[in-house]
Amino acid sequence: MKQSLHVRLGQQLTMTPQLQQAIKLLQMSTLDLQQEIQQVLDSNIMLEISEEVSIARDPLDSPESNYEYSESFTSEGSQTDIPDELPIDSSWEDTYETVLAPGISNPETVEFESQRSNEATLLDHLLWQLELTIFSERDHAIAIAIIDSVNDEGYLGNTPEDIYQGLQNQFEDLDFDEIIAVLHRVQQFDPPGIAAIDLSDCLKLQLLQLPETTPYRAQALIVVTRYINLLASHDQAKLLRKLGVSELQLNDIVSLIRTLDPKPGEKIQRTSSEYVIPDVYVTKQNEVWQVNLNQDIAPKLRINTFYSSLIKRADNSKDNVCMKGHLQEAKWFIKNLHNRNDTLLRVARCIVDKQTGFLEHGSIAMKPMVLRDVAEILELHESTISRVTTQKFMHTPNGIVEFKFFFSSHVSREGGGECSSTAIRAFIKELIDNENQAKPLSDHKIADFLQEKGINVARRTIAKYREAMLISSSSQRKRLF
Repeated sequence: MKQSLHVRLGQQLTMTPQLQQAIKLLQMSTLDLQQEIQQVLDSNIMLEISEEVSIARDPLDSPESNYEYSESFTSEGSQTDIPDELPIDSSWEDTYETVLAPGISNPETVEFESQRSNEATLLDHLLWQLELTIFSERDHAIAIAIIDSVNDEGYLGNTPEDIYQGLQNQFEDLDFDEIIAVLHRVQQFDPPGIAAIDLSDCLKLQLLQLPETTPYRAQALIVVTRYINLLASHDQAKLLRKLGVSELQLNDIVSLIRTLDPKPGEKIQRTSSEYVIPDVYVTKQNEVWQVNLNQDIAPKLRINTFYSSLIKRADNSKDNVCMKGHLQEAKWFIKNLHNRNDTLLRVARCIVDKQTGFLEHGSIAMKPMVLRDVAEILELHESTISRVTTQKFMHTPNGIVEFKFFFSSHVSREGGGECSSTAIRAFIKELIDNENQAKPLSDHKIADFLQEKGINVARRTIAKYREAMLISSSSQRKRLF
């Protein structure tokens, strides 16, 4: 085979560093963008935060008058006219305002974040009560083993038999009755119903802590200990026959049981709040919906004039070339950041124009929309729209929602047109919220209601939407009392 050289012309798309940075910034969330900006500020000497501070004009221009002005007024809260004599029964704080020394913070001006306590867990809460309760050394170790077995909902993750088997190697002559005795003491801790074996035991513990004079307490104890399955299946007839009470009395008994907490451990579990910062704000001004960027999510950047003035055009030294590179990277970053904000604003305005029904009436008026619809209007690629709508949030009159919330599939109508799946979910939830609990709507009945409105949805589709919204079936939603 003979070797030879050929000249070939062709076009090839190359991902330049500038394009890679633009795509990276476009798909970043607000938190990631802030971290990226901080990293660039730390690594590039040509970038700085633009601080627009208005400097008030000095009321007195001449140096002499300035000197007199500073003599008559010092720092805020201080006085220059010191009286010659003070009353005998007065103190320094009565005459002069106290100024805190540097490094000493005023307790009234402490930031809110610094006052936040550590996250309290159920384990910490139970161990704290354990230390306040008098236990022998042996019982204390058993109580720790029991508390370690309590899960987040407040139930025992292991049976008392398992705890007994686990402690046999630690203690000699350990009796199972000791485990039960310590368990009963731990079950008296707060919150009521803690360390229960099952749901029946949890409700029983809470009822036992109520005063004996509580109406229907005895009957409620019988229900939760013997007939918990009948209560779960809403079998009113059998409960009336087993308890020998009237229907009105049964309603009072069930009302008392409903005041109990089936998951007592979740009361104590505290999780740190996660705040969502909206990227855009949507407000209505003069009957027109306006979309504005959140200017507080990212600082304004500019080129540092001092370092940029040190660059010499004809100098090819290492330091000069390095500063030129920093300057070019700073210009690219500012431009890409501006393009990101511009694209984000354009996409948000397009979404608002197509989803005004949601802004006016809520999710039930949502229109079907896909990424291609916005891409064709803005003459952008669908992948660009996907990057813009990922982890970006919009502040609307109906709450803070993600951009992707506005995109959904559609279902055809009988008379023509389309209906958004989000609107169908909202309509299903509205029907279920307003249904008769004694005769809840089945999936087939809900499909018939939608059919009357001209929306063709199959029963299995209704079931899929209902399960996605974590709504139980009609048999489980049935409430007879």
